[in-house]
Amino acid sequence: MKKNIAIVFGGKSSEYSVSLESVCSVLRNIDRNRYDIYMIGINKNGEWKHYEGDIECIENDNWDSDDLNQVMICPNPIKHCLWERNEEKIKEIVVDAIMPILHGKNGEDGTIQGMIQMASIPLIGCDVLSSALCMDKHKAHTLVKSHGIEVTSSFYLNNQKEYQNQKKNILKLKLPLYIKPIKSGSSLGMSRITSYDDLDDAIHQAFLFDNEVLIEEEVKGFEVGCAVMGVNELTVGRVDEIELSSGFFDFKEKYTLQTSHIYVPARISSSLEKKIQDTAKRIYKILGCRIFARVDMFLTPDYRIVFNEVNTIPGFTAHSRYPSMMNEAGITFKNLLTNLIEMGIEDANKNTL
Repeated sequence: MKKNIAIVFGGKSSEYSVSLESVCSVLRNIDRNRYDIYMIGINKNGEWKHYEGDIECIENDNWDSDDLNQVMICPNPIKHCLWERNEEKIKEIVVDAIMPILHGKNGEDGTIQGMIQMASIPLIGCDVLSSALCMDKHKAHTLVKSHGIEVTSSFYLNNQKEYQNQKKNILKLKLPLYIKPIKSGSSLGMSRITSYDDLDDAIHQAFLFDNEVLIEEEVKGFEVGCAVMGVNELTVGRVDEIELSSGFFDFKEKYTLQTSHIYVPARISSSLEKKIQDTAKRIYKILGCRIFARVDMFLTPDYRIVFNEVNTIPGFTAHSRYPSMMNEAGITFKNLLTNLIEMGIEDANKNTL
Protein backbone atom coordinates (compact mmCIF):
# COMPACT_ATOMS: atom_id res chain seq x y z
CA MET A 1 0.00 0.00 0.00
CA LYS A 2 1.07 3.57 -0.64
CA LYS A 3 2.19 5.65 2.31
CA ASN A 4 0.36 8.88 2.98
CA ILE A 5 2.86 11.74 3.28
CA ALA A 6 1.84 15.23 4.36
CA ILE A 7 3.94 17.94 2.76
CA VAL A 8 3.81 21.40 4.30
CA PHE A 9 4.64 24.52 2.27
CA GLY A 10 4.35 28.29 2.42
CA GLY A 11 4.64 29.63 5.95
CA LYS A 12 4.40 32.94 7.74
CA SER A 13 7.99 33.81 6.93
CA SER A 14 10.03 36.19 4.81
CA GLU A 15 11.05 33.09 2.83
CA TYR A 16 7.49 32.17 1.86
CA SER A 17 8.21 32.50 -1.88
CA VAL A 18 11.25 30.23 -1.65
CA SER A 19 9.12 27.53 -0.03
CA LEU A 20 6.62 27.68 -2.90
CA GLU A 21 9.37 27.19 -5.46
CA SER A 22 10.95 24.36 -3.45
CA VAL A 23 7.74 22.43 -2.89
CA CYS A 24 6.85 22.55 -6.59
CA SER A 25 10.10 20.75 -7.39
CA VAL A 26 9.43 18.20 -4.64
CA LEU A 27 5.88 17.54 -5.86
CA ARG A 28 7.07 17.08 -9.45
CA ASN A 29 9.81 14.62 -8.48
CA ILE A 30 8.33 12.55 -5.65
CA ASP A 31 7.48 8.92 -6.47
CA ARG A 32 3.69 8.87 -6.83
CA ASN A 33 3.72 5.08 -7.17
CA ARG A 34 4.96 4.82 -3.58
CA TYR A 35 3.33 7.83 -1.92
CA ASP A 36 -0.02 9.56 -1.70
CA ILE A 37 0.52 13.26 -1.02
CA TYR A 38 -1.57 15.35 1.35
CA MET A 39 -0.64 18.98 0.75
CA ILE A 40 -0.85 21.53 3.55
CA GLY A 41 -0.38 25.15 2.56
CA ILE A 42 0.30 27.79 5.19
CA ASN A 43 -0.65 31.21 3.87
CA LYS A 44 0.97 34.51 4.80
CA ASN A 45 -1.53 34.95 7.64
CA GLY A 46 -0.40 31.66 9.16
CA GLU A 47 -3.58 29.71 8.31
CA TRP A 48 -3.14 25.98 7.61
CA LYS A 49 -5.21 24.71 4.67
CA HIS A 50 -5.57 21.47 2.73
CA TYR A 51 -4.71 22.12 -0.90
CA GLU A 52 -5.60 19.65 -3.68
CA GLY A 53 -5.15 21.78 -6.80
CA ASP A 54 -2.55 22.09 -9.53
CA ILE A 55 1.13 22.58 -8.80
CA GLU A 56 1.14 25.57 -11.15
CA CYS A 57 -1.16 27.45 -8.78
CA ILE A 58 1.40 27.04 -6.01
CA GLU A 59 4.10 28.20 -8.40
CA ASN A 60 2.11 31.33 -9.24
CA ASP A 61 1.06 31.87 -5.60
CA ASN A 62 -2.66 31.72 -6.28
CA TRP A 63 -3.25 28.44 -4.47
CA ASP A 64 -4.97 29.96 -1.42
CA SER A 65 -8.73 30.54 -1.24
CA ASP A 66 -11.49 30.75 1.35
CA ASP A 67 -12.95 27.48 0.04
CA LEU A 68 -10.03 25.38 1.30
CA ASN A 69 -10.56 23.35 4.47
CA GLN A 70 -8.53 24.29 7.52
CA VAL A 71 -6.06 21.73 8.85
CA MET A 72 -4.26 21.17 12.14
CA ILE A 73 -2.06 18.48 13.64
CA CYS A 74 -3.97 16.24 16.06
CA PRO A 75 -2.14 16.42 19.41
CA ASN A 76 -3.08 12.84 20.36
CA PRO A 77 0.19 10.86 19.92
CA ILE A 78 -1.69 7.59 19.47
CA LYS A 79 -3.65 8.68 16.41
CA HIS A 80 -0.81 9.88 14.11
CA CYS A 81 -3.23 12.06 12.23
CA LEU A 82 -4.30 15.49 11.07
CA TRP A 83 -7.64 17.12 11.68
CA GLU A 84 -9.33 18.62 8.62
CA ARG A 85 -12.33 20.82 9.23
CA ASN A 86 -15.11 20.61 6.63
CA GLU A 87 -17.92 22.99 7.55
CA GLU A 88 -18.77 21.87 11.10
CA LYS A 89 -17.28 18.39 10.82
CA ILE A 90 -13.76 17.26 11.72
CA LYS A 91 -12.24 14.53 9.57
CA GLU A 92 -9.21 12.56 10.72
CA ILE A 93 -6.45 12.11 8.14
CA VAL A 94 -3.96 9.43 9.15
CA VAL A 95 -0.47 10.15 7.81
CA ASP A 96 2.71 8.09 7.78
CA ALA A 97 4.99 11.13 7.97
CA ILE A 98 5.14 14.90 7.63
CA MET A 99 7.74 16.60 5.48
CA PRO A 100 8.03 20.36 6.03
CA ILE A 101 9.29 22.20 2.95
CA LEU A 102 9.48 25.48 4.83
CA HIS A 103 12.28 27.99 5.17
CA GLY A 104 13.09 30.50 7.89
CA LYS A 105 11.09 31.47 10.95
CA ASN A 106 8.41 29.02 12.17
CA GLY A 107 9.48 26.48 9.57
CA GLU A 108 13.17 25.79 10.03
CA ASP A 109 13.72 26.86 13.63
CA GLY A 110 12.24 23.93 15.55
CA THR A 111 8.72 25.28 16.05
CA ILE A 112 6.81 23.09 13.58
CA GLN A 113 9.22 20.25 14.28
CA GLY A 114 8.08 20.35 17.91
CA MET A 115 4.42 20.17 16.92
CA ILE A 116 5.07 17.16 14.71
CA GLN A 117 7.17 15.33 17.28
CA MET A 118 4.68 15.93 20.11
CA ALA A 119 2.06 14.24 17.93
CA SER A 120 4.47 11.27 17.44
CA ILE A 121 4.20 11.59 13.67
CA PRO A 122 7.42 10.70 11.82
CA LEU A 123 9.26 13.88 10.83
CA ILE A 124 11.22 14.01 7.60
CA GLY A 125 14.10 16.23 8.63
CA CYS A 126 16.05 17.52 11.60
CA ASP A 127 14.46 17.45 15.04
CA VAL A 128 13.60 20.32 17.38
CA LEU A 129 17.00 20.77 18.98
CA SER A 130 19.14 20.59 15.84
CA SER A 131 16.73 22.83 13.91
CA ALA A 132 16.83 25.48 16.64
CA LEU A 133 20.61 25.25 17.05
CA CYS A 134 21.37 25.51 13.35
CA MET A 135 18.97 28.41 12.91
CA ASP A 136 20.86 30.34 15.60
CA LYS A 137 24.16 31.15 13.88
CA HIS A 138 25.84 32.35 17.07
CA LYS A 139 25.03 29.23 19.12
CA ALA A 140 25.94 26.97 16.20
CA HIS A 141 29.34 28.71 15.85
CA THR A 142 29.98 28.50 19.59
CA LEU A 143 29.26 24.77 19.74
CA VAL A 144 31.20 23.89 16.57
CA LYS A 145 34.20 25.97 17.70
CA SER A 146 34.25 24.12 21.04
CA HIS A 147 34.95 20.94 19.05
CA GLY A 148 38.07 22.42 17.47
CA ILE A 149 36.63 23.45 14.11
CA GLU A 150 37.50 26.94 12.92
CA VAL A 151 34.68 29.48 12.64
CA THR A 152 34.58 33.07 11.42
CA SER A 153 35.75 35.91 13.71
CA SER A 154 32.60 37.65 14.86
CA PHE A 155 30.83 39.92 17.34
CA TYR A 156 27.41 39.06 18.77
CA LEU A 157 24.68 41.61 19.60
CA ASN A 158 21.52 40.61 21.44
CA ASN A 159 19.79 44.01 21.11
CA GLN A 160 20.22 47.42 19.46
CA LYS A 161 21.19 49.14 22.70
CA GLU A 162 24.17 46.83 23.05
CA TYR A 163 25.34 47.95 19.61
CA GLN A 164 25.78 51.51 20.82
CA ASN A 165 27.59 50.30 23.94
CA GLN A 166 29.92 48.01 21.99
CA LYS A 167 30.45 50.07 18.87
CA LYS A 168 34.05 50.97 19.78
CA ASN A 169 34.94 47.28 20.01
CA ILE A 170 33.08 46.46 16.81
CA LEU A 171 35.13 49.06 14.94
CA LYS A 172 38.23 47.02 15.76
CA LEU A 173 37.03 44.24 13.45
CA LYS A 174 38.70 44.14 10.05
CA LEU A 175 36.80 45.18 6.94
CA PRO A 176 34.98 43.92 4.95
CA LEU A 177 32.29 42.92 7.45
CA TYR A 178 29.15 40.86 7.11
CA ILE A 179 26.20 41.87 9.25
CA LYS A 180 23.69 39.03 9.65
CA PRO A 181 20.42 38.53 11.52
CA ILE A 182 21.07 35.53 13.78
CA LYS A 183 17.95 33.56 12.82
CA SER A 184 17.22 34.67 9.27
CA GLY A 185 17.73 32.44 6.24
CA SER A 186 18.47 32.97 2.54
CA SER A 187 20.71 35.92 3.48
CA LEU A 188 17.67 38.12 4.13
CA GLY A 189 18.62 41.23 6.10
CA MET A 190 22.29 40.52 5.53
CA SER A 191 24.77 43.18 4.38
CA ARG A 192 28.41 43.30 3.34
CA ILE A 193 30.16 46.58 4.13
CA THR A 194 33.58 47.87 3.10
CA SER A 195 33.37 51.11 5.07
CA TYR A 196 32.53 51.73 8.72
CA ASP A 197 30.33 54.60 7.50
CA ASP A 198 27.81 51.97 6.37
CA LEU A 199 27.79 50.11 9.68
CA ASP A 200 24.81 51.90 11.28
CA ASP A 201 22.54 51.30 8.30
CA ALA A 202 23.59 47.65 8.03
CA ILE A 203 22.93 47.06 11.72
CA HIS A 204 19.51 48.72 11.42
CA GLN A 205 18.64 46.54 8.42
CA ALA A 206 19.66 43.34 10.22
CA PHE A 207 17.58 44.16 13.30
CA LEU A 208 14.50 44.48 11.07
CA PHE A 209 14.70 40.70 10.56
CA ASP A 210 15.71 39.54 14.04
CA ASN A 211 16.37 40.73 17.58
CA GLU A 212 19.91 39.31 17.52
CA VAL A 213 22.69 40.16 15.09
CA LEU A 214 26.08 38.69 14.23
CA ILE A 215 28.92 40.80 12.79
CA GLU A 216 31.56 38.72 11.02
CA GLU A 217 34.90 39.43 9.41
CA GLU A 218 35.16 38.31 5.82
CA VAL A 219 36.95 35.02 5.19
CA LYS A 220 39.32 35.17 2.25
CA GLY A 221 38.69 32.40 -0.24
CA PHE A 222 35.38 31.01 -1.48
CA GLU A 223 32.30 29.23 -0.14
CA VAL A 224 31.88 25.47 -0.43
CA GLY A 225 28.96 23.32 0.62
CA CYS A 226 28.29 19.68 1.33
CA ALA A 227 24.96 17.85 1.28
CA VAL A 228 24.68 15.32 4.12
CA MET A 229 22.03 12.63 4.56
CA GLY A 230 21.50 10.10 7.33
CA VAL A 231 21.25 9.49 11.07
CA ASN A 232 24.14 7.30 12.20
CA GLU A 233 25.60 6.17 8.87
CA LEU A 234 25.99 9.31 6.75
CA THR A 235 25.94 9.78 2.99
CA VAL A 236 27.45 12.90 1.45
CA GLY A 237 27.03 14.53 -1.93
CA ARG A 238 29.80 16.00 -4.03
CA VAL A 239 31.15 19.27 -2.66
CA ASP A 240 30.08 22.38 -4.56
CA GLU A 241 31.78 25.75 -4.99
CA ILE A 242 30.27 29.21 -5.32
CA GLU A 243 32.02 31.61 -7.69
CA LEU A 244 31.02 35.24 -7.17
CA SER A 245 31.69 38.04 -9.61
CA SER A 246 31.31 40.60 -6.81
CA GLY A 247 29.58 41.22 -3.46
CA PHE A 248 28.19 38.14 -1.69
CA PHE A 249 25.72 35.31 -2.21
CA ASP A 250 22.62 37.31 -1.25
CA PHE A 251 18.93 36.43 -1.60
CA LYS A 252 18.75 37.52 -5.24
CA GLU A 253 21.85 35.61 -6.29
CA LYS A 254 20.82 32.44 -4.46
CA TYR A 255 17.64 32.14 -6.48
CA THR A 256 18.58 33.73 -9.82
CA LEU A 257 22.35 33.13 -10.24
CA GLN A 258 22.51 36.23 -12.45
CA THR A 259 26.17 37.08 -11.83
CA SER A 260 27.44 34.06 -9.89
CA HIS A 261 28.08 30.43 -10.75
CA ILE A 262 27.94 27.19 -8.77
CA TYR A 263 30.35 24.43 -9.71
CA VAL A 264 29.31 20.88 -8.84
CA PRO A 265 31.67 19.24 -8.15
CA ALA A 266 33.95 21.97 -6.84
CA ARG A 267 37.18 22.64 -8.70
CA ILE A 268 39.39 21.15 -6.00
CA SER A 269 41.45 18.00 -5.52
CA SER A 270 39.80 14.74 -4.47
CA SER A 271 41.77 14.72 -1.20
CA LEU A 272 40.61 18.24 -0.34
CA GLU A 273 37.03 17.35 -1.25
CA LYS A 274 37.16 14.39 1.15
CA LYS A 275 38.51 16.63 3.90
CA ILE A 276 35.58 19.02 3.39
CA GLN A 277 33.10 16.12 3.36
CA ASP A 278 34.56 14.70 6.57
CA THR A 279 34.37 18.15 8.23
CA ALA A 280 30.75 18.52 7.09
CA LYS A 281 29.87 15.15 8.64
CA ARG A 282 31.52 16.18 11.92
CA ILE A 283 29.57 19.45 12.02
CA TYR A 284 26.34 17.61 11.13
CA LYS A 285 26.80 15.29 14.11
CA ILE A 286 28.00 18.01 16.51
CA LEU A 287 24.79 19.97 15.89
CA GLY A 288 22.63 16.85 16.16
CA CYS A 289 21.32 16.93 12.58
CA ARG A 290 19.20 14.04 11.33
CA ILE A 291 17.89 12.84 7.95
CA PHE A 292 19.29 15.72 5.88
CA ALA A 293 21.00 19.11 5.97
CA ARG A 294 23.46 21.19 3.96
CA VAL A 295 26.68 22.30 5.65
CA ASP A 296 28.23 25.52 4.31
CA MET A 297 31.90 26.34 4.84
CA PHE A 298 34.64 28.57 3.48
CA LEU A 299 37.86 27.32 1.90
CA THR A 300 40.74 29.77 2.37
CA PRO A 301 43.70 30.25 -0.04
CA ASP A 302 45.88 28.23 2.37
CA TYR A 303 43.27 25.41 2.40
CA ARG A 304 41.79 26.01 5.84
CA ILE A 305 38.15 25.01 6.25
CA VAL A 306 36.05 27.57 8.14
CA PHE A 307 32.50 26.80 9.24
CA ASN A 308 29.78 29.16 8.06
CA GLU A 309 26.31 27.69 8.73
CA VAL A 310 23.99 24.70 8.41
CA ASN A 311 20.70 24.75 6.51
CA THR A 312 18.38 22.11 7.99
CA ILE A 313 15.82 22.55 5.20
CA PRO A 314 17.95 23.58 2.24
CA GLY A 315 16.36 24.74 -0.98
CA PHE A 316 14.77 22.07 -3.16
CA THR A 317 14.25 24.21 -6.26
CA ALA A 318 15.26 23.03 -9.72
CA HIS A 319 18.68 24.71 -9.36
CA SER A 320 19.17 24.22 -5.61
CA ARG A 321 22.48 23.08 -4.25
CA TYR A 322 21.43 20.12 -2.09
CA PRO A 323 19.76 17.98 -4.80
CA SER A 324 22.48 19.00 -7.28
CA MET A 325 25.25 17.77 -4.97
CA MET A 326 23.44 14.50 -4.34
CA ASN A 327 22.76 14.06 -8.05
CA GLU A 328 26.49 14.37 -8.77
CA ALA A 329 27.02 11.60 -6.21
CA GLY A 330 24.66 9.37 -8.22
CA ILE A 331 21.41 9.93 -6.30
CA THR A 332 18.62 11.30 -8.51
CA PHE A 333 16.09 13.78 -7.12
CA LYS A 334 13.35 11.11 -7.17
CA ASN A 335 15.51 8.58 -5.31
CA LEU A 336 16.74 11.26 -2.92
CA LEU A 337 13.19 12.09 -1.82
CA THR A 338 12.38 8.39 -1.40
CA ASN A 339 15.52 7.87 0.70
CA LEU A 340 14.71 10.84 2.94
CA ILE A 341 11.11 9.77 3.52
CA GLU A 342 11.92 6.13 4.25
CA MET A 343 14.81 7.11 6.50
CA GLY A 344 12.64 9.53 8.47
CA ILE A 345 9.91 6.92 8.99
CA GLU A 346 12.41 4.22 9.98
CA ASP A 347 14.20 6.56 12.43
CA ALA A 348 10.92 7.60 14.06
CA ASN A 349 9.80 3.98 14.44
CA LYS A 350 13.12 3.03 16.08
CA ASN A 351 12.75 5.85 18.60
CA THR A 352 9.24 4.72 19.60
CA LEU A 353 10.22 1.12 20.31
